[in-house]
This record gives sequence, C-alpha cells and structure tokens, in this order.
Amino acid sequence: MFIMKHVPRLPSLPDLLRFRRPLLLRRLPAAAGAQLLASSCLLLLMPGLAATRAASATVQHQPIELHHRLSPPNAVALTLDACSGAVDQRLIDLLVELRVPATLFVTKRWLDRNPDAVRQIQQHSDLFEFENHGAHHVPAVVGPASQRLFGMKVQPDEEALRAEVTGGAEAVRAATGRAPRYFRGAGAAYDSAGQHAVQALGYRIAGFSVNADAGATYPATVVAARLRAVKPGDVVLAHMNHPGSGTAEGFARALPELLQRGVVFVKLSQSMLVQP
Repeated sequence: MFIMKHVPRLPSLPDLLRFRRPLLLRRLPAAAGAQLLASSCLLLLMPGLAATRAASATVQHQPIELHHRLSPPNAVALTLDACSGAVDQRLIDLLVELRVPATLFVTKRWLDRNPDAVRQIQQHSDLFEFENHGAHHVPAVVGPASQRLFGMKVQPDEEALRAEVTGGAEAVRAATGRAPRYFRGAGAAYDSAGQHAVQALGYRIAGFSVNADAGATYPATVVAARLRAVKPGDVVLAHMNHPGSGTAEGFARALPELLQRGVVFVKLSQSMLVQP
C-alpha cells in the first residue's frame, strides 16, 4: 500500500507578515526553510532595488553642466554668450583694444536684432569667431511643460531640440558665411537627450571651467576676481548682451593684469576641448 508522506505547506506572504520568522523556520524542514528565507529576503530587497533603479534613471536624465578645459593647457579661451537683447559695445571695444580674441556664442534671435554689431565684429575676424547658441535660446533638455532650467522652459520633444540646434547653426552660417562647429545650449546644461541630439547632428558641445559673470548678474568686483583666478587651460564663460551689467567693467579691471602675467588667449578653433 502506497503511503504519501506529509509535505508541509510553505506559508503565504500574509503568513510571513503575521508570524515571527524564527517560529516559521523551526516548523519547516531545512530545505524548505532555506527556500523561504531566500524568498523573504528577495521580497524585502525588491522595493530597495526598484528605488535604486528609479533613482539611477532620474540621475541620468537630470540636466548637467559640462565642464571643459583646453588641451594642451597652455592658454585661456574667452567664450561670450549672446542670448538675446543688445550688444555690450564696451566689452567688444575692450577686447579689440587689448587684442584679446574670443569665441562668441550667438542665438538666431540676437543675430536678427543686431546686424550692425555683427558686421562690426566681422571686421575683426582675427579676434572673433561666431558659434552656435541655438535659435531661440531654449535649453537642450527634453521635459514636460512644467519643467524649467534656470527659469527657462525646456524642449517638448527631441524634434524641437534638433530644430533649436539646426536653426541656430543656419543663422550663424547665413550671417557670417561660416558653418559653426560648436554648440552651447541655453543655460549651458544638458540632459542625455540633449547631448545625444547635439552630437548626432555633428556639433561639439562647448562646456566651460570658469563662470565669470553668472548670466551677467555679478557685479564688476566679482567678475574681476573670477578672471584674476583663471589658470592656463581654463575656458571662461561670460556674456556680451547686457550692456548695463558689471561684465565689461570686470573685464576692464582684470584683463590688463592677466596680460601682464603673460596669460595667452585663444579662440576655441585654435585649441581642443577636453573634460577634466
């Protein structure tokens, strides 16, 4: 006669939550207890694993600044953004007077509003080069309508992001006769979609290592102090579209001192950007 051996039932999750684990394990054979212990550990770990994955995905999609330096680190590059508005004529005149070159990141909006300034700057092509700052100064970040980067709305999708990049490039080419090679997005921060789109279009993202004027909000004393602290290899970010700011005065105080120290300035086309 065949006699079935009693096989103990594994407790359900409610059982697991209702009783103490040591009591349960004492009631089970060794193999079943080990299986239960492994299952319970996995259940306890699953929420943590899910949270870790979610946090990792969030970090990957958060906009980040890209920090670049020059290679070889034997000079300093001045990069000036023109988002919209006017031209800081005092700053441009200072650079011409001191024979200090700079790379100018301009938007289509700024080019359309300042044709006379563009023509004047082009008369000093040995000092200045134009690069792409986008069409409408919308960040290279894709997100919902509620998302902001430094108060600016981000792109609704990757198609709009590509249009921002190509629209800025076409405007630079039309205004100067030269195709840009670098792109700097509004706010100088990028999510993974923004970085991929810019690079897929064949442009290099221009980061920085020294923020000299924080969007033309710093007073002249702070701008000058930040410039005095630059080292060979630095890429300086400042703005040339706020005539009433402290940027031009800060440059006027610091640039002569830097030149006396023997600091050499170059355009981005004369060097290479690398991440530190």
